[in-house]
Amino acid sequence: MFSRRDLLRATAIGLAAAACSSPSSSTKPVAPKGPPTPKRILILGGTGFLGPKTVEVAVARGHQVTIFNRGKREKIQSLDQQVSPELASKVEHLYGNRDPELPADDEKGPDGKLLRPDGSPKGLEQLAGKTFDAVIDNSGYFPRHVAASANALKSSSQYIFISSISAYDEPSIPPGGGNEDTKLATLADPAVETMGDQFQNYGGLKALCEKATHAAFPGKATIVRPGYIVGPGDPTDRFTYWPMRIKQGGDVLAPGAADDPLQWIDVRDLAEWLVTLVENQTFGDFNAIGPATPARWGDVLQTCVDAAGSGAKLAWIPTSFLEANEMGEDGAFPIWTAPIGKYAGFHRWNPKRPMAAGLHYRSIKDTVTALLAWYPKELERRVRVTKELTAKAEAEGKPAPKGDPTAMRAGPKPDAEAALIAKYRASKQ
Repeated sequence: MFSRRDLLRATAIGLAAAACSSPSSSTKPVAPKGPPTPKRILILGGTGFLGPKTVEVAVARGHQVTIFNRGKREKIQSLDQQVSPELASKVEHLYGNRDPELPADDEKGPDGKLLRPDGSPKGLEQLAGKTFDAVIDNSGYFPRHVAASANALKSSSQYIFISSISAYDEPSIPPGGGNEDTKLATLADPAVETMGDQFQNYGGLKALCEKATHAAFPGKATIVRPGYIVGPGDPTDRFTYWPMRIKQGGDVLAPGAADDPLQWIDVRDLAEWLVTLVENQTFGDFNAIGPATPARWGDVLQTCVDAAGSGAKLAWIPTSFLEANEMGEDGAFPIWTAPIGKYAGFHRWNPKRPMAAGLHYRSIKDTVTALLAWYPKELERRVRVTKELTAKAEAEGKPAPKGDPTAMRAGPKPDAEAALIAKYRASKQ
C-alpha cells in the first residue's frame, strides 16, 4: 500500500466534477491578454512531467527558456516523450548535478560533448553569475540542494519553488480545509537527507526547502504547493487509473461515497499558471489545487464513465467495509481519500489566494478526455522502453527491468477488485 505522502511524492518526483469545472477548457497554452514581455526563465529539471508542460507554455508565449538537469532522461531518447525535438531545439540545455557535493551521473551530455574540458562533469558552478528573470525549481527535495541552487542564482529576479500540500503539518489541517497559513510540517532532524521508509520525511523536507528559498530570495520568492497533479504525461497513473479502468468496462469498484470531496490540479493549468506568475512577477506562498469548490467524488467517476463510453457500472463500497477488509488504508485507491479522521480536510483546501493570482481550472471532462487520448500511446511507449532497457541490460550483463509495462502503476489489481466487489455483494444478501 502507498501512503498519501507516497502518492504526492510520486507527483512531485515524476519518476477530478463537471458541475464544479472552471470556465477554461482549452488543451492549449492560454496566453494572457496582450503580448507578455519576454522573460528569461531557468527551469531546474524540465524533462519530467510538469517541466515539459511549463517549457511548452513559456516558449509559446515568447519567453527564452533554459533547463538545467543531469541529462539522464534525454540520453535515453525514447524516455524523452515529453519534450519534442522541435521544442527542445528552442531551449538552452545546461547539464550538471544540483548537489554541489556530487558529480553529474554522466561524463557527457546528450549531445556527446564533455561537460568539462578534463572530462569531469559540471555542477552548479556553470550557473554562477547567470541572471534570469525567474527560476522555476521543480526538482528540489532536500534543503541543502535548494539552498545551493538558490544562492548560486541570487542575482535573478524571482525564484519559484514547487513544494507540495504535504508540506503542511497533517494534525493542524482543519476538518473544513486549510489555507496557506496552516502550520507547516517539521522534522526532528532538519539535516536528514532521506525520505524515510514510509516517506515520512517528505513533507518536512519540502517545508525546509521553502525556508531555504525564502532565505536566499527574501521578498522575491514564490512558493507553490500543488496537491495531486494529474493529466496527460503523468507517470504515476494515480488519476489515470480511473478513466482507463472504466474504459475496460464491467463493474468498477468505487470506494467511499459519492459525496466525498476531491481536489486536484491539471498539469496544464499548473504550467500555465507558473508562467503567469513569472509574467506578473507574483511573490508569496500559494496552494495550487482546485476546483474552486471541492468536486463530488461521484461526479468525477461519472464523468469518467460518460467519457469512456464502455458501459461500465460503478460498484460503490463504503469506507467501513473497505477498512474491515484491509482496503481502507490511505492510498489503497488512487487519489481518493476517505474524508475522516486526520484526512477530513485533505480535499477541502481553500483556493482563494491562487485564484486571485490568476490560477484557472479546466473542466474534469477536459482532463479525462485528454487522458483517454494520451494513455494508449503512453502504453506503447512503456512497452517499447522496457524492451530497450532490457536489451541494454542484457548486453551489459545487468539485471533486466522488473514488472509488467502494460500494468497500471496505481489502483487495485483486477483480481483483488473483483473479489472485493463479490464479497461486498454477498454480505448484503
